[in-house]
Amino acid sequence: MRNLKYIGIVTLSFILIAGCSSDDGNQDLRGGQVTPAVEAIEARFGALPLEERLSGIVSASNQVDIYPRISAPIEEIFVNNGQQVQRGEALVRLRDNEYNERLRQAEASLRIATAQQRQALAALNEAKSELRRENVLAERELSSELEIERLEARVESAEANYDLSTAQVEQAQSSVAEQQEALDQTVIRAPINGTIGTKNAEIGMRADNNTRLFVIGDLSESKIRVNLTERMLSYVQIGQTVRIFSENIPDTVMTSQISRISPFLGIGNFSTEAEIDIDNQGLALMPGMFVTVDVLYGESEQATIVPLSALYRNPRTGETGVYVATSFQMEAELIDDMESSDDQMSLSNPTDVEFISVEVIAKGREAVGISGVRSGQWVVTVGQNLLVNDRSGQARVRPVSWNRIIEMQQLQPQDLLREVMNGNVAQR
Repeated sequence: MRNLKYIGIVTLSFILIAGCSSDDGNQDLRGGQVTPAVEAIEARFGALPLEERLSGIVSASNQVDIYPRISAPIEEIFVNNGQQVQRGEALVRLRDNEYNERLRQAEASLRIATAQQRQALAALNEAKSELRRENVLAERELSSELEIERLEARVESAEANYDLSTAQVEQAQSSVAEQQEALDQTVIRAPINGTIGTKNAEIGMRADNNTRLFVIGDLSESKIRVNLTERMLSYVQIGQTVRIFSENIPDTVMTSQISRISPFLGIGNFSTEAEIDIDNQGLALMPGMFVTVDVLYGESEQATIVPLSALYRNPRTGETGVYVATSFQMEAELIDDMESSDDQMSLSNPTDVEFISVEVIAKGREAVGISGVRSGQWVVTVGQNLLVNDRSGQARVRPVSWNRIIEMQQLQPQDLLREVMNGNVAQR
């Protein structure tokens, strides 16, 4: 798909060059044949930044879904979409009649259990007192051993009754706490500071633990999740720089770092998830937005660097290479100065061009590192198809800057065609 894009760009650009070349007034004719006109750029020497392009999904920091823990109709709603809330602030109140009644019943049961505990304690104390008196009488030989055993059994039974009543009090207290918790859940509160969104609550509707009422999150900070394959884990690491951009926020590139990488691969898909924390004070990133993420994980080895559009597969030989204007020379700084003043470089006189096979050492998003061509040589980026069948081995060259060719490579074919039709590209 990317190659098709470049083919479209090259074809459209050639139309532009051909149209512009007729204005030069010094077109070279060889027996009625026009010398091909091409665009060329000066090859550089250096290292390519190694990038991995991924798709990410934006969420707010601490983004959580709000579900009720109990089932009841909604009676009041205190917030709306986009509203800022603080932790603990009430969002929704559910009908609480049933839960109030349950709490009153639990409190009544607790009072009964507490009274029974006091009765059991009184019976235990009475049994212990009688046993103590009987022991005093036994020391004076005024009581029988059988009576003492009977009272000891009574004390033991009273202790068991007291332990049972104490457990019943604890059970009743737990029931009260449970019903109080259920009553408290009739008022749903914000668990964090944040902004309300995705409201799905209306007065009168019945809510249960499957009803998502709101989404809440801190929009001033965002989290971007991207999927990493098992292969990527060998070179993508925590702390590496990332560039983030989206078609919805043109002319904006944000930078951050990979914050976390899950060490667990998904069963069957052999991929995992990385998270990127990024400041979002300008609120450019909206939860749910799809963004493009470039992970910068290093540099390639040093090589001659040319734009991707300079690579050409010779249809007759199948070789991949570049066309080099072997006898063309020009200072690249002059091109930058002229393009910055909106002037356009003229086509050169016919100059020798040669197809040279190359080996691709490293491939970036807009450029490639190759061997077989020296830095400083001028390589053709637009018009290679005109040179394949040309037997003269010559072309008229219009030099262009790196900025222009990279900008042109980034255009979609339909965008480039629109600019050609409007005459804008010729002004670059």
